[in-house]
Amino acid sequence: MKVQLTAVFQKVPEGYIAFVEELPGANTQGATLEEARENLLDAVRLLLECYRDEAEKQLGDAEVIREPLQLRA
Repeated sequence: MKVQLTAVFQKVPEGYIAFVEELPGANTQGATLEEARENLLDAVRLLLECYRDEAEKQLGDAEVIREPLQLRA
């Protein structure tokens, strides 16, 4: 499954700041563009993991159905 998001990079005096337009909270920085790209991928992975963990906590012992969700543009 592929989901395409939009990464935005802005040049600043210290290097680059980066965020994902469609995913609030996914933001980072880097001294170089490549470092900012790598850091943004890590930020997205950590954010999704955090969201998943929080959802599991909120569900507790509730009986739920989990299934893959595929997005198509």
